[in-house]
Amino acid sequence: MKKKLNEMTLEELWQLFPIFLVPHNNLWKSWYEDESKLILSLFQNDEIKSINHIGSTSIPNIWSKNIIDILVTVDSVDQFKKIEEILTSNEWILMSKQDDRISFNKGYSEDGFKEKVFHLHVRLFSDQDEIYFRDYLLEHNDVAHKYETLKLSLWKKFEHDRDQYTSAKTEFIMYYTKLAKELYKDRY
Repeated sequence: MKKKLNEMTLEELWQLFPIFLVPHNNLWKSWYEDESKLILSLFQNDEIKSINHIGSTSIPNIWSKNIIDILVTVDSVDQFKKIEEILTSNEWILMSKQDDRISFNKGYSEDGFKEKVFHLHVRLFSDQDEIYFRDYLLEHNDVAHKYETLKLSLWKKFEHDRDQYTSAKTEFIMYYTKLAKELYKDRY
């Protein structure tokens, strides 16, 4: 009998859901657009401050995990409980919860990844570093390809250790996010 996702250890989850990178897929943009419309339809107009496609799937022409990352911002952590209730009753799995952040996944099953996989990050409006990083990569193709090279070099080494894969990219991401925040200081 297969274990349910919430019964698996982290190591079992990493085996079932390894890191894998694929060439850019032009469908990712429409997958994001369709999913963002569904998310927005679950909430009243003033509950979501912004919704954005983030992560490598939002950057054309670089390899990425086949997972669409979505960032939703809100005005107050007081909204988190309602957001959690709505999303978990609409196919989203709560993955992590902190005082000022919550994350959800969709497209995971006991048999592995489904065709469309999403990570949804809910944050306060003031916490959106990923948008700075995304925009920097969109406007600096050379840096986007350096990021791609870094990810490709880490892929097989950390195929079954998502935490180490993420950690090994942190210095690069923080460096270029800092540059982006200086460059785009009045953009957001």
